[in-house]
Amino acid sequence: MVKVLVSDPIADKGLEILEEAGFDIVYNPNPSDDELQALVSDTNAWIVRSGTKITAELLKDARNLQVIGRAGVGVDNIDIKEATNQGVIVMNNPDGNTISAAEHTIAMMMALSRNIQLGHMGIVNGEWNRSNLVGNELKGKILGVVGLGRIGREVIKRAIGLEMKIMGYDPFVNQDVFDQETVTLVDLDTLTQESDYITLHMPLLDSTKHLFNAERITAMKSSARIINVARGGIIDEADLAQALNNDVIAGAAIDVFESEPLDMNSPLIKAKNILLTPHLGASTHEASEGVSFGICRQIRDFILDDKLSNPINMPITDMAQLKQIKPFLELAETLGKIEMQLAESPVKSVSVECFGNIEDSKPIALSFLIGLFHDMTDNRINFVNAGVIAEERGISFSHSLNTEPVSFANLIVAHISTDEGTIEVAGSVFGDQHPRIVDIMGYEVDVRPEGNMLFVQNKDVPGVIGKVGMLLGEGGVNIAEYLLSRTPNNDFAYSVIKFDGEINEDLLEKLKNVDEILTVKQLHV
Repeated sequence: MVKVLVSDPIADKGLEILEEAGFDIVYNPNPSDDELQALVSDTNAWIVRSGTKITAELLKDARNLQVIGRAGVGVDNIDIKEATNQGVIVMNNPDGNTISAAEHTIAMMMALSRNIQLGHMGIVNGEWNRSNLVGNELKGKILGVVGLGRIGREVIKRAIGLEMKIMGYDPFVNQDVFDQETVTLVDLDTLTQESDYITLHMPLLDSTKHLFNAERITAMKSSARIINVARGGIIDEADLAQALNNDVIAGAAIDVFESEPLDMNSPLIKAKNILLTPHLGASTHEASEGVSFGICRQIRDFILDDKLSNPINMPITDMAQLKQIKPFLELAETLGKIEMQLAESPVKSVSVECFGNIEDSKPIALSFLIGLFHDMTDNRINFVNAGVIAEERGISFSHSLNTEPVSFANLIVAHISTDEGTIEVAGSVFGDQHPRIVDIMGYEVDVRPEGNMLFVQNKDVPGVIGKVGMLLGEGGVNIAEYLLSRTPNNDFAYSVIKFDGEINEDLLEKLKNVDEILTVKQLHV
């Protein structure tokens, strides 16, 4: 009999699904570490929320474990790497909390606008300060939505009902997804400067950490307010507190924090015009029931029908096949990372073409999408959900096998289309099984994509290499490789420069200001 361990509280509606499936359910919410270690040894499926920490040590003891189900979104409490190493599938349930988080956003925005918390505290303290608590209507105000995933779109639906004007920003979403008269997509700077309210709905990544710092907050209207029900760390808390206290902006409503529970010494505690809640975005009875029902149904469908829903990692089932195609998958993922960094505007379409001895283009193309979306979300992008994510963002996606003869035993040619034009990069796997970039925008190269690189397009005239080398040398940058490509009857050349360390923004600007240089991009692979 299939044994299912549930080590965090979940709704009865979810447990009923497991019971009806005939599983042996071990319901032990909030167990001790010793109890967990004893329970997991013969467990087939494991359901948790955020309370249970699934460590590498526990996973190594769980010899029969096939699948972990997280009732909710975040999987920080699960060692994903070790689960993958052990061949254990990890699923989450990202939809169950969507409505609750969106409604909490609207509630925070309205409470902030009408001074609800201050009014309540005043009455409790024996005050009647109506004149000091004059609020603002939402009708006609500009709401800037940063992050246009599921929750962001639900917030938009409700804001439209409030007759607000909507601006949106998401580097992975095109205007085609929305009616422009309803939602206008703009760059982040424009959204920051023109919005009356800004609400954040993106993951916490290296690229989004402290996205709203002193500089960006200062760029907001003095009458503007900011709401964060997404992830702590997107806003620099010290900078926000200082801005509020100095009346740089009119208010903030914060539900998530860099460290939770919030330290009572945090500058946010005593900041002016702030509304704080203890991470309540998903804390509704309906959300609790929804994620419980959803994850139990996913576990049931996987065990009984091998159906995968919302997997976080890729199950390893055929090691021989994995080893055979792994170099191609790694190459395709690298091409995706490179092209996303080369893109100057949102991606509209993706096309992946395979030549030579590659027999199936679909996993290659999905690997390319995994690389393309690498920095888009804090959830792992995988072979199952990569195509769905592309569709959600209005990105058309195609792949094909081409039998035309080429100069390589295998060749992957990847194109992305943006408003700025088409980007094409091609790669091959040589006999040493290492991926190589062999073509960039029609320029032949031969470079192993690794570490930090500069992609430089320049006029094909004497002296360019010398100028670039001199500037890099003056900046303390040691060049490891300098690869120059020229094409016949072309006035331009393309260079790939590999170097030690990292190039700072000042040095990049100096390179861009060289008269002969057309474009410079620093890439991290």
